[in-house]
Amino acid sequence: MEDPETITQAIANNVRAQRSHRGLTLDALAARSGVSRGMLVQVEQGRTNPSVSTLTRIASALGVTVARLVEVSEVPVVRIIDKADVVTFDQGAVQARLLVGADSPMILELWDWRMAPGEHHDGDAHPPGTREMLTVLGGELTLTVYGKSHVVRTDDAVLFTADRPHRYANQGTEELRLIMVVAEPREVPDQ
Repeated sequence: MEDPETITQAIANNVRAQRSHRGLTLDALAARSGVSRGMLVQVEQGRTNPSVSTLTRIASALGVTVARLVEVSEVPVVRIIDKADVVTFDQGAVQARLLVGADSPMILELWDWRMAPGEHHDGDAHPPGTREMLTVLGGELTLTVYGKSHVVRTDDAVLFTADRPHRYANQGTEELRLIMVVAEPREVPDQ
């Protein structure tokens, strides 16, 4: 059984992380949830033990469960992900596998992508401050960011700011395979 201070801190961290992940300001979350900005500040700073009603409204506005907001998660020293637990997105000629992800101390995702010739995937803008790093294991990637295309060949790597729309395309004649890391800050940087 966790002590109340640990749970209060977990709520603070989880609300802040979920709000930041969605790119919401405190004012936007207040408007969505009906919880005052002042109360949200107190919750995110761990200065109050919010009621179940307040947690329910915040969770609903963030699109998560109350259980997610009160979850006390320890970051393990080693975490092995069994291949059976890997999340796969299959869109026919474009396949992506989320090999592993973490949300503490920052949001990180490791992806394995495969794309047939002539195919592409449009990536939405991530929250401000998000970066992507990738390396091409086979084929050739045409990465387009802000309307400018960049060719990344086999064994080359690229790092780019992903808080704007971007496109991954295989304009070559062989299958494209790449490994990608998405690094998203838990806190949205000041603009």
